[in-house]
Amino acid sequence: MVGRLGGVTDEQMADTAPAGRPLDAIDRAILRYLQEDGRASIRSVAERVHVSRANAYARINRLIEDGVIRGFTARVDHERAGHGASAYITLKIVQNSWRTVREKLLALPGVAHIALVSGDFDVLMLVHTPDNRSLRELVLTRIQAVPEVLSSRTLLVFEETDQVLS
Repeated sequence: MVGRLGGVTDEQMADTAPAGRPLDAIDRAILRYLQEDGRASIRSVAERVHVSRANAYARINRLIEDGVIRGFTARVDHERAGHGASAYITLKIVQNSWRTVREKLLALPGVAHIALVSGDFDVLMLVHTPDNRSLRELVLTRIQAVPEVLSSRTLLVFEETDQVLS
């Protein structure tokens, strides 16, 4: 069966990751703390969430093994890093082309996030570019050159705020 979700079939949806086990209050506290400081030591995590170091270590390893924690990264101020223009771009794509489009979009410069979504469009992506001229080049030349992209809409970001898991 083909749905409106970018023309994705039920078979294609089957290869997504299964739902994980529920997180308890300690797991959520660990995740909040690691989002604030991904470089935190096991000892400081344990002290912060009031568990033993062995318990904190085991929980963090389980969260990694379960795929809840996908990695550790730095939170970047894109403007200070030379990317003064950010935008969300929505795309309508040819049915059944999600995998092909995803690979082409991931190869583009400045792409921070890509999501297959439901609604009036199929793909939502976040991009960061040095300036508006670079953003224009990305949208009008690179993205619209992808044959499977039927249309796009660009929404400029004026200000960003990262939310830490609650």
